[in-house]
Amino acid sequence: MYQMSQKEYKGLLKVAAEQVPMGIYAVEKAGYAELKADRCKSITQLKKLKRAYRSQGFKVMANG
Repeated sequence: MYQMSQKEYKGLLKVAAEQVPMGIYAVEKAGYAELKADRCKSITQLKKLKRAYRSQGFKVMANG
């Protein structure tokens, strides 16, 4: 686990967003954030994956 400032985190999110053209690049939940690289082949697949994370209480950052 690694702690960083909010400013560092926002910068890291920008880089992560560039690396995942269609998919989920991060999830957040109550002060906890996790970078992901879940790439999707279709919008339908992306929507299913987003719903799955949201049902667990996560805020989802994705490109689609």
